[in-house]
Formats: sequence, C-alpha cells, structure tokens
Amino acid sequence: MPLQPILVVEIFDVWGIDFMGPFPNSNGFLYILVAVDYVSKWIEAIATKTNDHSVVCKFVQQNIFSRFGIPRVIISDGGSHFKNFRFGKLLKKYGIDHRIATPYHPQTSGQVEVSNRQIKEILQKTVRIDRKDWSSKLNDALWAYRTAFETPIGTTPYRLVYGKGCHLPVELAHRALWAVKEVNLDYDAAGRERKLQLGELEELRDEAYESADAYKNKMKKVHDARLKKMDFQVGQKVWLFNSRLKLFPGKLKSKWTGPFRITSVGGYGNFEIEDMDDHLRQVVNGHRLKPYLDSADIHGRIDKDDYFLAPASESPET
Repeated sequence: MPLQPILVVEIFDVWGIDFMGPFPNSNGFLYILVAVDYVSKWIEAIATKTNDHSVVCKFVQQNIFSRFGIPRVIISDGGSHFKNFRFGKLLKKYGIDHRIATPYHPQTSGQVEVSNRQIKEILQKTVRIDRKDWSSKLNDALWAYRTAFETPIGTTPYRLVYGKGCHLPVELAHRALWAVKEVNLDYDAAGRERKLQLGELEELRDEAYESADAYKNKMKKVHDARLKKMDFQVGQKVWLFNSRLKLFPGKLKSKWTGPFRITSVGGYGNFEIEDMDDHLRQVVNGHRLKPYLDSADIHGRIDKDDYFLAPASESPET
C-alpha cells in the first residue's frame, strides 16, 4: 500500500502512544509507556510495572492533558490496554478522536514506533551490562532525545516547544553560565531577549511544518518506489500471513495459513478473503497475501520469492 503521511496542523494536536517491553526487571518496572507529539516530536515517557488501562488513563491525564492541553487525536495500536471501555470513556469525555492502527500493518502509528526505536538505542548505550538500571536512565534518555536535532522538523524538539535552546551541562561548565548570570542582572534585557525568542517561535514552527512536509514527501517517494504491486483476482487462492501466530522455539511451522480465496478487490490494496474451510470472510492488506499454487495443477515447480508450493491437502512448511 502506498505510504499516506498523516497531515498534522497544530503542535500537540495529535499524539501517538505505545508500550515498550517487557524489559528486564528494573526496580520493579517492566514497561515503558511512550507518547510522542506528531508535530514537534516531543516525547513523554514513564517506566511502569504493568501495561494495563489504568496506567494509560493516569498517564494521559498527568503527562499530556495537564501539561500540553487536550489533543484532537490519539493514535494507538489495538491492544486491550488502549482499546477498552475506561480509556474510551475518558477520550469521549474530552472529545478526543481515538484512531487505531490497522492490525499487522502498524504504519498508522509509525511516528511512535520510530521514537520507541530511538529511545531503545539511547538506553542501550547508557545502561549497565545486566540492563537492570534502565528505569533510572530513562529521564536521561528523554533529555538526550528532546535536545537532539531531528531531520523531519529541522531543529530540536526542545527548541520547537520552548522557543529557545536547552542549556546543556557542557555549556554551563564553560561559557553559558556566565551569559546567564549577566542576563539575569538586567531584567529589561532579559525581557527583550525572551520577547524576541517568542516572536521567532511562530516562524520556527512554520519552518518545521514545511520541513516535516518535505521530509514526509521524500519518505513517501522512497517507500512507494520499493512497493511491489499486488495483483490478485477474484477467485484466486492465496496464503495469509499471521504475524501474531505463537510458535515454540525450533518448531518447524509456518506463519502462513490457508488456503483462502479472494472474494473481492477493494481500494488502497485491500482484499476480502474467504476461509475455504469455515467460509468466514475478512478484509486484509495485500502485503499479507501470497499466491497459493496447487501441486495438482503445477508439478515440479521450485518455490520462488513470491510463491509457496505445497500439496493441496497440506499446509505450507518453512
């Protein structure tokens, strides 16, 4: 399916939220709950002992609503910790649109997935070998992320949110501390400087919007250029990829199930398929499908990139 970037208008309008983990036990904490603003790339995250809906509700109220205002949209996966009555009731109370990422096709929540990966990379470089101190290093990782240059917005999340650069320890140790002391001695000069920064903030955010839009268009071209068109016809037999199928280690079993039959071709690369055993139907993305070839029809064909060859009475084994 071609990449469809999410159009975001205002800062803090759209947040993506997701759980990371479980990780090695760190002072009783096993998970990290992460939320990222789709415009500024600002991250809020906490270490948690569980990954249930009560943790999510408390987090969005304390770390998002009370600090950044009520967003218009929150994007998450379809996990029970996000898709439940209590969380839905909370979002409905404040008029927030809850959007669920398509199962097995999580590009909808791509921004939070990218942020998760970056936070993990930072933690990997700072924790001990046993990795059991990650909960105490989380705030340092967040600080590093917030003050790092982000290509999509052309600046740092910290500067885009606060309109000024963040004073880092290395700067304070050398020159910035003296500059701060001098400015603080002259309140009028400090006031004029801050007004100038706030005046530049709107221009900075406009530039960030343009930079993000150009970056998304560039990524869309790269993504779409690698797409392989899925041509399936009504009545054709296919295999269905089930990425959530739990397999035992070393078990020689495929995550491709079927066969299914194509019953209709929808838009945006979606197909309706029917189970040939119980005749249940479902709509899936074409990237989860591969043609099914009956050995009764084709003899001696070698399994190639896009095909699985198996006897009509057997399931595919890989």
